[in-house]
Amino acid sequence: MALKKSELYSSLWASCDELRGGMDASQYKDYVLSLLFIKYVSDKYEGKAYAPITIPEGAGFKAMVALKGSADIGDKINKKVIAPLAETNDQLSQADFPDFNSSEKLGDGKEKVEKLTNLIGIFERPELNFSKNGADGDDILGDAYEYLMRHFATESGKSKGQFYTPAEVSRIMAQIIGIGAAKTSSSTTVYDPTCGSGSLLLKVADAASTPVTLYGQEKDSQTSGLARMNMILHNNPTATVVQGNTLADPKFLEGDALKQFDYVVANPPFSDKRWSTGLDPAADPHERFKAFGVPPNKQGNYAYLLHIVRSLKSTGAGACILPHGVLFRGNAEAAIREKLVGKGYLKGIIGLPANLFYGTGIPACIVVVDKKQAAGRKGVLMIDASAGFQKEGPKNRLRSRDIHKIVDVFTNAEEHPGYSRVVGIDEIAKNDFNLNLPRYIDSREAEDLQDLGGHLYGGIPTADVDALETYWDICPGLRKALFKENRTGYVDLRVEPAAIKQTIHEHPEFVAFVEQMDAHFEAWRKRAVKKLKSLEAGCDPKAVIHELSEGLLAHYEPKRGEAQPLIDPYAVYQHLMDYWADVMQDDVYSIAADGWKAETYRILVKRKDKGWACDLIPKELVVARYFADQQAALSQLVVELESAAAERIELEEEHGRDEDAFGDLEKVNKANVSARAKEIKGDPEQKEELVVLKQWLTLAEKEAKLKKKMKDSAAALDEAAYAGYAELTCEDVRAIVVLDKWVTSVGDAVEREVTRNSQLLRTRVDDLASRYASTLTDLTKLSIGLDGTVGEHLEQICAKSIDIHIREVAV
Repeated sequence: MALKKSELYSSLWASCDELRGGMDASQYKDYVLSLLFIKYVSDKYEGKAYAPITIPEGAGFKAMVALKGSADIGDKINKKVIAPLAETNDQLSQADFPDFNSSEKLGDGKEKVEKLTNLIGIFERPELNFSKNGADGDDILGDAYEYLMRHFATESGKSKGQFYTPAEVSRIMAQIIGIGAAKTSSSTTVYDPTCGSGSLLLKVADAASTPVTLYGQEKDSQTSGLARMNMILHNNPTATVVQGNTLADPKFLEGDALKQFDYVVANPPFSDKRWSTGLDPAADPHERFKAFGVPPNKQGNYAYLLHIVRSLKSTGAGACILPHGVLFRGNAEAAIREKLVGKGYLKGIIGLPANLFYGTGIPACIVVVDKKQAAGRKGVLMIDASAGFQKEGPKNRLRSRDIHKIVDVFTNAEEHPGYSRVVGIDEIAKNDFNLNLPRYIDSREAEDLQDLGGHLYGGIPTADVDALETYWDICPGLRKALFKENRTGYVDLRVEPAAIKQTIHEHPEFVAFVEQMDAHFEAWRKRAVKKLKSLEAGCDPKAVIHELSEGLLAHYEPKRGEAQPLIDPYAVYQHLMDYWADVMQDDVYSIAADGWKAETYRILVKRKDKGWACDLIPKELVVARYFADQQAALSQLVVELESAAAERIELEEEHGRDEDAFGDLEKVNKANVSARAKEIKGDPEQKEELVVLKQWLTLAEKEAKLKKKMKDSAAALDEAAYAGYAELTCEDVRAIVVLDKWVTSVGDAVEREVTRNSQLLRTRVDDLASRYASTLTDLTKLSIGLDGTVGEHLEQICAKSIDIHIREVAV
């Protein structure tokens, strides 16, 4: 049975427990990722001629396994494995790897031996044979490396997680620079001057239609080593990653000048206060600041951006992640902004949500540079995507729908109120080249204002009803069914508030809309079923979900000239992507590895058999399709058992007072009830109590029989279902997985989206009706009436108090 992708991730993350101790995540990540790298290259390249990575004899993962338990295991790993590996391959250096013999980090003696032995043992598991998980098309190991990177970045704490750019942001940058739509080849160059662990570079490479040539520079020596390993893990062994300070000592030169590239991307350190260390900006030999001005001494953001501009070819495009301050700060930065805009280099600015990045919680933006069309540029595309994210642990994270929307809007230069605008150069100039997004895009949610006229004289403001126009565009008659005219500018609810839901759901136009949505999904479902049933072993899971999700999104997007749909296409798209991440991804990886095989396995908890399961086809799906009668009979037994239990409980409550049948019992159970019945048997004065006790015993016996019958029926059904898996043909498995599991789950999610929209309409109409249900006059009359009632009660209370006082005095 193929190892599930999610299980691979979790098992690798669990391996980190072997090294945690007192070590910071930013340190123990180096050991885990290095071992993952050695295991991968050994499985993939050991013994193969002309491989991009040479594994010297006795220097692969098998050699590390042989060292398990050795007193000098750490020293031997350094000398017998890592040193030969680094000496044989120009892409690697011994400095790329941590010291496996460090007593400071790994402890001494037995502690060190046990940690390293256990860590090697985790990667020794047979299902972690990475020779079967190549990087061609879909690299499960490369994804696992990214998974570990993200978790290490999360745990590394502030200022220590900057080695990793969130994959979601990297994907946006890779697509908006246009490399996917361009004609590329091995001569196409991509450069990241602050490449960290290389994740951003790799996302750009993934977006290209052909292999491209990658270059990266990273200041931190250990992180640059991780980047080189990352390149190899993602099948880019020829990528060039060097260590050094990009601003003070750029490594990629052509003669004395900076090498120029087709594409440049970067996530540089935010607000680097030491950017000019080792550099005289006024005499910069590479003239990065000559045409634009020198950035402030304590703010290095523009230093990196200008390095990117200088490193781009005249036809090049780039993107850089920067804090929002670069958009509006004055003085030297304002002058730089003016010149960048004036030259037409700034193609777009994308404002991102806060708290996305590791090491900082401040909001950032993506600044997109494009030299090719600079001369004719008339404006800057601005996108405020700050509201599109989901909370995930301590950080915010972009959803698939957020990424797709940003890329779509940017690629097509679309304008959406409150989200995106193409702002003309003239308008930017009038604002003194201040690029702060709120100056040009009002992304604030419209305030839900209270209408004074409605409160004074009654009626729901027509403006509030008009605001629901997306619903009325679909169901114009529904508006008339819900509202009637009051006076100019105001309407009344035509139906009783309790009937709002029924009026909406039973209105012919809404019924037709729901039927139309069902038919719309059915049209996509037919195409999806055909595609999914055609999957075979060896399929590319990433290509599968790409084709499927893009088709679903396009299916729900409005055609040119159509009104904005009530159902958000990106919301539908997200439902599929969520299901893919939770369930379908592991299923497709299983099919890619083993074909349409529904294999069962025993569930062991502390070596105890807890039953069986099947990941590809859950038990309930086989039962529903082939054993519906047995399941129905079992369900009926459950109903009967619940009914008997309810009857018994009702009897206990009815006769549970102290003077009743169960009042003297310490606990109402069979033993106590039987003993009491035996005790009072034959006593004519206890005849009624005995009847109740016997009734309880009869019900208890009925429950016991039903429980046994239900247990036997469940066991028989379980046994029949288990045996049924062996009889499933390949076509049976296809049908159950595709029809009963995948498309049904996606369909249910889409149906919930339709229901959610109807609930939003009902809730809003209900809110408006209750808000303006009473006028000020009504409330005043009510208040006066209540005042009178309260006054009467006070008079009565005072009269009684005086009467009581008089009596007390008399006494």
